[in-house]
Amino acid sequence: MLAICLFIPFIGFSQAKNVLNGTRVFPKQDKIAEFEKALANHAQKYHTGDYKWRVWAIQSGPDAGGYLLTEGPDSWDLLDSRGDLGAEHTSDWDKNVAPLTTDRGSSSYTEFQPDLSTVQLTDYADKIVISHITAKPGKINAVGELLKKMKNNWQASSESVAVYLLVASGDPGYLTVTRLKNGLKELSSDYRKPLKERFTAANGEGSFDVFLKDYADAVENRWSELLIYKPALSSK
Repeated sequence: MLAICLFIPFIGFSQAKNVLNGTRVFPKQDKIAEFEKALANHAQKYHTGDYKWRVWAIQSGPDAGGYLLTEGPDSWDLLDSRGDLGAEHTSDWDKNVAPLTTDRGSSSYTEFQPDLSTVQLTDYADKIVISHITAKPGKINAVGELLKKMKNNWQASSESVAVYLLVASGDPGYLTVTRLKNGLKELSSDYRKPLKERFTAANGEGSFDVFLKDYADAVENRWSELLIYKPALSSK
């Protein structure tokens, strides 16, 4: 019993570092240069170690012109003890960064899903496509099953895709992050064979039609965006 009691405090430290916090901010259009300078200074001074930032410029979709700040990967246990990183940190953001942004913004938590992904969590690329998939009520598990079938296709097509589950961040759903290891040319319609042909080869004859039917039954909506990594604005 004593041994068990002594072990309990260490259980939290064994949690996997598989959680990302994503924050979206939008600079004032006449303050972009000042915003980028202030953001870089803030990231490189205050966001190091477990709380380092990777900063992305959002190139397309409804959030085009904004920036995505991803912090982590962390564990939930680490996030429990994170706090606000200190008064100096908060003051720097409030005085030097926030005044250069608009009132628009959002934040979310996601948990990496290794069983649905074809790439390791930290095997990054500089150009990515994020697809936001919202499940219909009661259909979140069905969406997970659809992604398992898509994984077969991604593996057969040599696509690097990281899958994340949204946690306590709005409607239930997943994010799929296609890491364009070979650059934007991967988006060309002739870079790979058509999706139906690739999916059928990976999952069997007739599987694509079944997939589309199940997709329509389980998915409320889906939208995508292109992002480009900005190392000069990120933590060092």
